[in-house]
Amino acid sequence: MSLLLAALVILAAGALLSLIAGRHPRLVLATGITSVISASFLNAATALLVLTGPKTLTYSSGWLVPGGEFVLKVDPLAAFFLLAISILPPLAAIYASSYLKEDAKTRNLGAHFFLYCLLLAALTLVVTAANALLFIAAWEIMTISSFFLVSYDHHHTEVRQAAWLYLLVAHFGLLLILAFFLLAGSQCGSLNFADFAPLGKVTPTISTILFLLALLGFGVKAGLFPFFIWLPDAHPAAPSHVSAVMSGIVVKTGIYGILRVMTLLPPLSTLWGVIILTLGLFGALYGIAMAMLQKDFKRCLAYSTVENVGIIFMGIGLGVLAAAQQLQVVATLAFAGALLHIWNHTLFKGLLFLGAGTLLHATGTRNLDHMGGLLRRMPQAGLLIIGGSVALAALPPLNGFASEWLIYLGLLHAGTAMSGVSALGIGMVLALFGVVGTLAVVTFTRLIGIALLGEARSPQAAQAHDATAAMLWPMRLLFLGCLIIGLLPQLALHLLAPTLTQLTPTAAPELLAICAQLGQIGLWGMILCTALIIVALLLAALQRRRPTTSAATWGCAFPRPTAQMAYTAESYSGLIHHLLPQALQPEISTKRPRSFFPATVQFFQHSQEVILLRCYQPLFSCLAERCVRLRWLQQGKQHLYLLYIFICCAGLMLWSILASKGL
Repeated sequence: MSLLLAALVILAAGALLSLIAGRHPRLVLATGITSVISASFLNAATALLVLTGPKTLTYSSGWLVPGGEFVLKVDPLAAFFLLAISILPPLAAIYASSYLKEDAKTRNLGAHFFLYCLLLAALTLVVTAANALLFIAAWEIMTISSFFLVSYDHHHTEVRQAAWLYLLVAHFGLLLILAFFLLAGSQCGSLNFADFAPLGKVTPTISTILFLLALLGFGVKAGLFPFFIWLPDAHPAAPSHVSAVMSGIVVKTGIYGILRVMTLLPPLSTLWGVIILTLGLFGALYGIAMAMLQKDFKRCLAYSTVENVGIIFMGIGLGVLAAAQQLQVVATLAFAGALLHIWNHTLFKGLLFLGAGTLLHATGTRNLDHMGGLLRRMPQAGLLIIGGSVALAALPPLNGFASEWLIYLGLLHAGTAMSGVSALGIGMVLALFGVVGTLAVVTFTRLIGIALLGEARSPQAAQAHDATAAMLWPMRLLFLGCLIIGLLPQLALHLLAPTLTQLTPTAAPELLAICAQLGQIGLWGMILCTALIIVALLLAALQRRRPTTSAATWGCAFPRPTAQMAYTAESYSGLIHHLLPQALQPEISTKRPRSFFPATVQFFQHSQEVILLRCYQPLFSCLAERCVRLRWLQQGKQHLYLLYIFICCAGLMLWSILASKGL
């Protein structure tokens, strides 16, 4: 544990030194990045020590807070998430050194890296804290620091609104988490996780209430359907390296919380498995459908995060359902797919958000319709974005395919093992999961085609240049991680085996068979890579030998084709969005031609957040109208407030007297 404690000390020192050196940009960057890299290296060493052991590390120290204790515990579940925390944030910090270079001339970056180090320290504490009060403190520090990081460009109204929505929703989730720990502590007589053993024997009613509080409270941070409403606004609003950490790491802390609670409570029932699986499926379908309609590059990636969180919860839900039905093979496949997808999503979504930052840095816009032709001008960043998109679309030979394939296998095994209505339901889930994969391919071919191919659609895109080495190297390393897991998925599965065993204690016999299947996937992936390289070399050789001529392509009878004749983001998605439910279809406004030779023709497509506008806003507007009627309580008179305090204290005294007498 000395390595973990040293990492926390380094992050605290780095945060303070960055704040002190705020007026010296080079010193801030050197201090902040060095601290993050050093702490991440120590965290990674701690995580690997536990995962390869396997063993459990603990540390305990006194704390003056009543009921609190500074207790840290790194078991396989904590180490699994700690390893992800150790990979993406240091790469994002290196990326930020170039991404924020222009801002360093006019802004104080000390506060930014102070918050960034604070966020990383809080993330480390969240997954290792073994006391409820310490966990809540770390959780709140994580929320507050990420709130200020999201609001970095606070001079924009939409950024302030996105950050405020994130803070509001996050604290609603925190209230539910507090309620969970208060109820759990009252059942166990302690707030230390080590004393939570009695939770494994609570009544079904208490167990249901506890897990419901945890699912709702942690599901808000995880972006679980339908509690994701903060996510599509917060991710685009934040700087791109912060967006990568928010999507790749911060969201995963909600998943960690739910998995941690599952290890404390009695085994969940079949009904809970069905509920989690259904919420995950709805999230995956809704997220990818909305991603397909966005013309904001980062907003598209944000909705894709909702989709991938849904896929992870599909795996968790299927695992819970299978464990309740004593289908150990299915449970092992499902949990293995969910865990592997957590790592995979951290890698390829981090890569894509950093890639989106390179496009924004080069063109000054997130609008796909103002890009185009960027692969020619930004070949290295463009190829890495294509690689990340292939991984996210779960296409071989990259890593997204391996984890989703495990969940597919779990669904197939469940369908054959069950009968009747249960088998029919699993078959429908399997079919809809296939729809999710199809829409993902459509979404990211659209993203690549509109942003990178064709001709430039704006002067900024025409003058774009490739990213700097400090921005490209983190992307290259993330892509390398995607490729390694895609080609050697069995190695990743061996590494997460202790965590899988912690969630499903009977998984060991089935794990060897899964490793063998993933080895076959990696082998075919290597063959595919080799074939693609050979074909590419042959095409290059043939192109050099044959004479080349240049001529204009057919422009649909227009004598001078322009970029305006190419597909836009809206027109591309228009090929399929009419198949979506009416509620999800975008609003379309047009200015039709009024003569044979019109001066202008306009077509606008706007996609709104349906869940937020049609569900949450009417609900909270209604509540606000009701609350206005209680304003008479707030008179602004001091003696009246003293009366309220007196009544409250008298009520508490009466309650304590009655409780002491057993009434």
